[in-house]
Amino acid sequence: MSKAIQLKEQVVAEITEKLQKAASAIVVDYRGLKVEEVTELRKKFREAGVEYKVYKNTLVRRAAKQAGINELNDELLVGPNAIAFGYDDPVAPARIISEFMKSHPKLELKMGIVEGEFYDKTKVEELSKIPSREELIAKLLGSLKAPMSNFVYLLDALIKKQEEQA
Repeated sequence: MSKAIQLKEQVVAEITEKLQKAASAIVVDYRGLKVEEVTELRKKFREAGVEYKVYKNTLVRRAAKQAGINELNDELLVGPNAIAFGYDDPVAPARIISEFMKSHPKLELKMGIVEGEFYDKTKVEELSKIPSREELIAKLLGSLKAPMSNFVYLLDALIKKQEEQA
């Protein structure tokens, strides 16, 4: 077996492993972005624990087939594509891409695989609007804290009123 074929098989195995391990994999078309813009995007991904890679479409198709993801096929994987793999937070790649697209319209969202389910462009855009886990926890804690705080303020007001009357 030639060395080139071995290298390609290694890359296919790597992509397959990432597709199986990742909570989400979002595919984007990065055409038209300047090097500085891609570097900025990669930095944002790194900060969020997201891996951003560019692979050949033929290798991604083979890996997707091995991973049991038949939606990543010849019809959808065309042109230059990059994949953002989110391991901890499945929403993070979609959120970062959507935010980045606001200031860089040349970046095009294509599709995604989130927890084994295929998402088209519109579903990924909807997914990106979900707040982060930390924000959701903060909102929940705020909701739980509000009634208790109101009760404490009420008790404090009653104590002050009684002190004024006495």
